[in-house]
Amino acid sequence: MTEQELIQTAQAMLDRAYAPYSRYPVGAALLCADGTVFTGCNVENASSPCGICAERTAVAKAVSEGHTDFVRLAVISRADGPCTPCGMCRQVLYEFAPELELLCCGGDGSVLKTGLRELLPHGFGPDSL
Repeated sequence: MTEQELIQTAQAMLDRAYAPYSRYPVGAALLCADGTVFTGCNVENASSPCGICAERTAVAKAVSEGHTDFVRLAVISRADGPCTPCGMCRQVLYEFAPELELLCCGGDGSVLKTGLRELLPHGFGPDSL
């Protein structure tokens, strides 16, 4: 799957997001080494700690289907400027794929291509235990 196809897959998830409180819908598409793609959107809750981000939705779907070999993630919002994963999502992603490639996209067409290690230097993972 090309980078643009992965971004388009993430973008399609924006309309499925449930974001009545933040009004900040986010879509994600997580590519596995075998080419399988898992999508996610953010799902908010009136009790805010109960919500889940798009990236963690995609990770949970992938892991529940037996996939942990993540290679690239596209994440997008409708806001101007790149949408980057929050700290909690960075930590969850690091658990499985410290070398993950990220395509952080904005509604204005901006794309920040980076690596998870750049967003979470000195991350805490299984090797830290």
